[in-house]
Amino acid sequence: MAKYRGPVCKLCRREGEKLFLKGARCYTPKCAIDRRAYPPGMHGKSAQFRRKRESDYARQLRAKQKARRVYGVLERQFRRYHATALKRRGLTGLTMLQILESRLDNIVYRLGYADSRPKARMLVTHGHFMVNGSRTDIPSMTVAIGDVVSVRPSSRKRTYFKELPDFAEDRNVPNWLSRDLRELAGTVVRMPERSEIDANLGEQLIVEYYSR
Repeated sequence: MAKYRGPVCKLCRREGEKLFLKGARCYTPKCAIDRRAYPPGMHGKSAQFRRKRESDYARQLRAKQKARRVYGVLERQFRRYHATALKRRGLTGLTMLQILESRLDNIVYRLGYADSRPKARMLVTHGHFMVNGSRTDIPSMTVAIGDVVSVRPSSRKRTYFKELPDFAEDRNVPNWLSRDLRELAGTVVRMPERSEIDANLGEQLIVEYYSR
């Protein structure tokens, strides 16, 4: 399975903002954005002082790249999500974001069972989670309304999951999910509204990018 293997902090620096790809580290002074708030590369530091008007295409591309990096999706899969959203009723941009939010790795992250989406993806890939009682190791699996995501009984013996309730208790859970810390489970109550998804994602620009 293809995936990005480079330094994730460079992705944040390229977008010029924190994408919270390294979990707790992003909240410390070690965060790359706090230390080097300019694009990566040999001309990155000088680029921040050059004033240049962005074209419409550049803004659309940056919006698409940012969303891809936030959710950890490669180009081919991201394009498929857009094609799926295009076939459904409603606003294409919002529908696409709802599909991304419905990914299993994102659900695990939103429930507070991981401090970043990459870590949630790793936990799912290692088979620590079940959906409706069935073990799965597919991070991109789409979770539907009413589905229950839970930690496998055998995984609860591990130190990480024993300490998880204390860690997760401090994490806010969006209203479209319900969480049971005692059972280390969560249920999708409904699809998220636009106000419950990251506000800095420009879904309309993404739709315009693929509509060229």
